[in-house]
Amino acid sequence: MRVASDQRVQAPPSPGSSESGTAVIRIGTAGWSIPKEHAEPFPIAGSHLERYGAVLNAVEINSSFYRPHRPATYERWAASVREAFRFAVKIPKAITHEQRLKDVGDLLDRFLSEVEGLGPKLGPLLVQLPPSLTFEPGVADHFLSELRSQVAGSIVCEPRHASWFTPEVGALLGELRIARVAADPAPVPGADEPGGWRGLSYYRLHGSPRIYYSAYSPEYLAAIAVLLADSATTATETWCIFDNTAAFAATGNALTTWGLIHASS
Repeated sequence: MRVASDQRVQAPPSPGSSESGTAVIRIGTAGWSIPKEHAEPFPIAGSHLERYGAVLNAVEINSSFYRPHRPATYERWAASVREAFRFAVKIPKAITHEQRLKDVGDLLDRFLSEVEGLGPKLGPLLVQLPPSLTFEPGVADHFLSELRSQVAGSIVCEPRHASWFTPEVGALLGELRIARVAADPAPVPGADEPGGWRGLSYYRLHGSPRIYYSAYSPEYLAAIAVLLADSATTATETWCIFDNTAAFAATGNALTTWGLIHASS
């Protein structure tokens, strides 16, 4: 991910509002836990999600990757946050890792019917693929086309095999209006840059050098804030999700980045 820490962060909008007309920057974490060491900025009263949603404007639901949730659960979550808040939702591993995108019609139908409970607060659906999954013509393109035919909203894909990082696959993603995740650390060259459809930018920061654990340095976060502000000038919506949750670093990193984005220049 090419970041330049010597750049200044321009003054952005207030939480949940637009920049450059309709562009919005969304910053959050994978899940909405609030570690004690980062609890001070959040309200004292309310559920964890209510408190989280009062400060940050986005979250990525990863639990959907492991198990289904009832529509009523999604409805309850949607009712817990303000109108401007959005949820990204990770597509089940039964689809991506177990079936490897093959013969997943029933699984996909079930998942899509569940997330309808989020209503207008549903943000992007995240398709994270296993590192061993190659782009197989007739399988991958069929799945993505079928997914797009059933989903009017945003879709982002996080491939981790080099075969997905070709001009041909990039063109397919662009045609289907599917954004490719910019990931850190990058599993293959080019994975740290957004790709596919450029109407949406989606950064997933997993922690580096120790994936899922390491906190990012102040210098890195300052550079990321600049990168997000720059991205918002070309993309309708820019997301940054911190997935370095194993040692509770994500919340602090998200709060720091959020503060930088919304600080005066």
